[in-house]
Amino acid sequence: MSEFPPSPSGRPAGASARGQQGAPGQGEQQVPASVRGAVDLGAATGGVAAGGAPPGAPAASAAANTGGGSYRVALNTGNFQQYAEASTQYPVVVVLHAPQSPESESFVDVVAKVVDGFDGRLLLGTVDAAAEPQIAQAFQAQSVPTVLALLGGRVVPLVTSTVPEEQLRGLLGELLSLAEQNGVTGTAEPTGGAAEEPAPLPPLHQEAVNKLEAGDLDGAEASYRRALAENPGDHDAKLALSQVHLLQRVSAMDAKAVRDAAASAPEDLQAALDVADLDLSGGHVEDAFRRLLNLVRTKAGEEKETARQRLVDLFDVVGADDPRVVAARSQLMRALF
Repeated sequence: MSEFPPSPSGRPAGASARGQQGAPGQGEQQVPASVRGAVDLGAATGGVAAGGAPPGAPAASAAANTGGGSYRVALNTGNFQQYAEASTQYPVVVVLHAPQSPESESFVDVVAKVVDGFDGRLLLGTVDAAAEPQIAQAFQAQSVPTVLALLGGRVVPLVTSTVPEEQLRGLLGELLSLAEQNGVTGTAEPTGGAAEEPAPLPPLHQEAVNKLEAGDLDGAEASYRRALAENPGDHDAKLALSQVHLLQRVSAMDAKAVRDAAASAPEDLQAALDVADLDLSGGHVEDAFRRLLNLVRTKAGEEKETARQRLVDLFDVVGADDPRVVAARSQLMRALF
């Protein structure tokens, strides 16, 4: 789980579908598949481990989806109202994710698999919180991934962390029970056929992913370095390596302690660098860039160069073509000259 916005770690919401609130009104650079979802940043930075089962979650089984259809749509400010209204016919499960949070990107696919298993009794709406900040703010999302549901136009909180597939299936089974109690028993139409199998990763990339999934960050780094040694033009390996370096730094942090240290010693260079890493890992790209640009402007000598280099490193994590990187790179040039 990664923070989005500033809360350093989210907490699992109550497992049961209670405590509804009004639904909100209508209103990047992608992480390479080779690193997406391999490491839970939230667990690494003092967040809640993915395995903790909420109390009272029943063991519910989804019907097998034999039709091969998909029940998944991307929500945005243009179509949100349409699906909020559709939630009077069937529950709409909403998962907020962000490209800068690999575990949230991967968890979207887990939620999609479980939702598809209910064969149209649920519809999944995905929200890129970085691209659709209005929706994220309307839901008061404090972290990614955040999973909630729309039921009769009302918001039903589910979880604010990754959870095991079986636990998620139980939560959605309970959601359906609540929907039935409220007369919401319709069925969604498939939004498309079964997703195509992604192209296989290059061997060294797959090796790195396997090591990431096993929690071996150093081994993953070594695999990506070998990939770059074999092909210096391997852009995905370069981007993935930058992200692994970020994961290595963040995995050793206690998010609350880091933020407290930065707040109590605003001139401390290392504390500021650490908070910038946390900001970026949680999807707060502009906040991370702004913090580092301020360091470049206010520090001198070796400290100024350290801040500049960290900023350039984070440019690589996000991607050179991202408009936020383009804008920050221009500001960096002005700060240096």
